[in-house]
Amino acid sequence: MEAVAEGLWVLAERYEHHGCIGQAVKCLEAICQCHVSFLPILEVKTRLRIARLLLNYTDNVTHAKSHLERAQLLLKQIPSCFELKCRAYSLLSRCYHLVGTIPPQKQTLKKGLELAISAGEGESALLWACNFNLQLANALTTEGDFTSSIRALELGLQHATKTNRTDLEVMVFATSILHVHLMQWEDRAVVEQAVTRTDEIWILMPPEQRKKWRGLHVYNELLHVFYLLRVCNYKEASHHVDILDDVLKQGLERQNYPSDHLQHDLKEQLLRLQMKVMQPDLPQQIRTELHDQEKNVQQQLHVFEQSKHGSVSEFEDLRNIESIANEDGKLELGPVPLGGEWLPKSAVHVLVDLMAVVCARPKGIFKECGKRLQSGMIMAIEELAKLGITKDGTEADLQHWAIWVAGVYLILLLQLLENKVIMDLTRTEFFEAQEALVQIVDWFHRFPTILQGCETTIQMLLGQYAHSLGCFNEAALRFVEAAKVTESKGMQAMCHIYAAVSYICIGDADSSSQALDLIGPVYKAMDSYVGVREKTAVLFASGLLQMKQHNLQEARARLANGLKLTHKQLGNHQLVSQYLTVLGSLALALHDTGQACDILKSSLTLAKALHDTPTQIGVLSELTALYQELGESSKKAENSEYETKKLEELKRRLDLAKSSPHHQQLLKLRLNSF
Repeated sequence: MEAVAEGLWVLAERYEHHGCIGQAVKCLEAICQCHVSFLPILEVKTRLRIARLLLNYTDNVTHAKSHLERAQLLLKQIPSCFELKCRAYSLLSRCYHLVGTIPPQKQTLKKGLELAISAGEGESALLWACNFNLQLANALTTEGDFTSSIRALELGLQHATKTNRTDLEVMVFATSILHVHLMQWEDRAVVEQAVTRTDEIWILMPPEQRKKWRGLHVYNELLHVFYLLRVCNYKEASHHVDILDDVLKQGLERQNYPSDHLQHDLKEQLLRLQMKVMQPDLPQQIRTELHDQEKNVQQQLHVFEQSKHGSVSEFEDLRNIESIANEDGKLELGPVPLGGEWLPKSAVHVLVDLMAVVCARPKGIFKECGKRLQSGMIMAIEELAKLGITKDGTEADLQHWAIWVAGVYLILLLQLLENKVIMDLTRTEFFEAQEALVQIVDWFHRFPTILQGCETTIQMLLGQYAHSLGCFNEAALRFVEAAKVTESKGMQAMCHIYAAVSYICIGDADSSSQALDLIGPVYKAMDSYVGVREKTAVLFASGLLQMKQHNLQEARARLANGLKLTHKQLGNHQLVSQYLTVLGSLALALHDTGQACDILKSSLTLAKALHDTPTQIGVLSELTALYQELGESSKKAENSEYETKKLEELKRRLDLAKSSPHHQQLLKLRLNSF
């Protein structure tokens, strides 16, 4: 019967190779359903193969889970089979992760760890210990237990350092530890150390490994982008986004690269390695490393030959084929059993589009942002459609296994839409911003549990929309409400600053007093926040308030300090333009007409590039007053005419947005009613 099983395995592999997954599963299930009993080990291998197919190519997690649980029952009767037992634990943990049942996942992983540790310090046992610690850390992070997660990763790192592929395994754990520190962010120095650690290990990794494991490269670069954006280093973050674009582009090219060419490349690589090994006086350590690389390439060539002739049947060889296949089809973090994706490849592409927008939007590079927004949103919507989520779907319609994956794409989609709203408001495209906001609210309405962490962001967007349309009371209330539904000190600070600016725009004494109450605590603590986002914003708001209270010199000092920081570190052209507008008005109030003229013209240039009509009108109004003071009547008339034109344009855009039935709905909307 063993020959029958192996024959069906080979047939299933051929079906898989041609993308016929349903037929492959049927071939394997024929073994399990046969009235003649097979040896338990043959049935175990078969059920593990079925589970792998179902998890890799289908959404049938429940079916995969039942096969794995049956395989575990059979494995209890077999004293050995360490590799198969570990594989079963790992795949079962993956099932629990997909359906969101963390307690049984942790229990399964702890059993796997006990088995791996009891097996000694052979390479296979160490690698499986690494695998289980990685998955356990992920489960603990999902629960918000960052301390225990880092402890699990540090234990895994200890196992990784004992393997023969130290740099790769250590890098997997170093990036994972950095990720947890970024999520926890208790001490900036600790996070910086984690960043430095990954940089040092990455440099030491052999170029072949760096090139091969693109998933690890992408993961590392994305973590660097997250860190740099958190500390407001947009210039360096943009550099890492460019690297990500290159890596993903190479992956697409490689995915379309003919297998015969890939096999030819492997043969050339093998020849180069053999030539290096033949060099005299080669240090023993380097010679050993070259032999290991040579063995790895030979193994890949061997697997290619077997897969071409359909002769692969052993479980261990299947793992090698899976590793090579995943190199093109997935963004794996490392070799089996460390193999696994941080995010699905499509989600990574969407995330990189999002990061590109976040880096470029403050600079006013709206054309490029528009392309990346469209690219990311199309891909996110397509992936959601594959999960059965259409424009009418709700949380109640989701299969349990789809919640985690759906959550990834829904959150990415909302963040893309968030950036679209901000960009449209900056460009005075109020109607387009309104439409995007309606989409955001609709998604939140239909998936309130998955998107509950986005409530603060949505409240802030509604506030920014209201403020942009001159509804300052509604805007201030939105921002205050947004601050109540977040635990982030930085987000609370930004909400209070935005609310204060809206109160300042209302203009009466009570509103100015409320603005002062909101700004005061943030201003005192402005150096305690990570990065300079909160500091630059509060310096602008407090400078504006000081100016309103006729403390002109103090206002000038605060605004000049904020402008310097904004220009040097944030590179936010809209905020720079607004700083310049207020500073120009201050200079005019202090009768420094020469400086006022230069500053206001610079502000107008930026505002025009951003298509920021309200700021342009503010600058033009100040220039009209300037030309009046200078007695330049012709320039005043020309400037006043342009100002009138812009006012009419703004009124037209405002009227269009306010005429929509969505306008009042957005102003009166209460998110917590969903």
